[in-house]
Amino acid sequence: MKVVKGRKAKIDVASFGGLLLGAGCILAAQLLEGGSPRSIVHLTAAVIVFGGTIGATLVSFPRAQVGQAVAALRSVFREREDDAAPIAEALVRYARVARAHGMMALDEHADRQPDALLQKALRLAVDGTEARHLRQIVALEISNDEERNLAPARVFEALGGYAPTFGIVGAVLGLIHVMENLSEPGSLGAGIATAFVATVYGVGAANLVFLPMASKLRDRAERTAVRGEMILEGVLAIQEGLSPRLVEEKLLTYRPATSARAGRVGRAA
Repeated sequence: MKVVKGRKAKIDVASFGGLLLGAGCILAAQLLEGGSPRSIVHLTAAVIVFGGTIGATLVSFPRAQVGQAVAALRSVFREREDDAAPIAEALVRYARVARAHGMMALDEHADRQPDALLQKALRLAVDGTEARHLRQIVALEISNDEERNLAPARVFEALGGYAPTFGIVGAVLGLIHVMENLSEPGSLGAGIATAFVATVYGVGAANLVFLPMASKLRDRAERTAVRGEMILEGVLAIQEGLSPRLVEEKLLTYRPATSARAGRVGRAA
């Protein structure tokens, strides 16, 4: 289920900045030690680490889930506007309407509500669905959405787990190449380079790219689930007939950061 239509997104400066800072510091350390950036560019090591990591991930997850993760790459570097405050404001308004005119007065408001989950919860309440059934239906919707939203994070967590392992594979293969060519000193450098660079690629990709991306996607999925719980409790409070003030206070336990904005709406006419 789509959460909100038309939610604005902007470039996430922190994500870009963190990635550039991490890679830049690694490169700077290499230069400070008198090394060359070219010494950590090694095609064989890249093929072993990234090819093996991607292959193992493709074996671990169905194609649709991998496709979801690829599609989520763009969202990692785009920051969505947090719409929990407007949702809280809308719920306080609906509480005021229901208090004055009854639950049926929310029918047309539900039709105009762009948030799919809130629209569904409102329609169930307007239709007279018992509170326990409403809770079960909406809670299941929230749970299913969370599972779908967590799928890309799990893929990136797997990438972060496999990458260091294939870094070790690359290191071992490089050392095998060295041992096989002890009689040819000219070829030893390439084998040793593969061994150490593969380790750098595996550990670096896991801890600078894959695992941070997984953490961000997991955090967003969890925040979306909390937002869904806020919607559920808000609609149940309205259905129960609580005053707009009590509805507002209940919502603030879920979204304390929205207290100022929700408070202004709660005190409006």
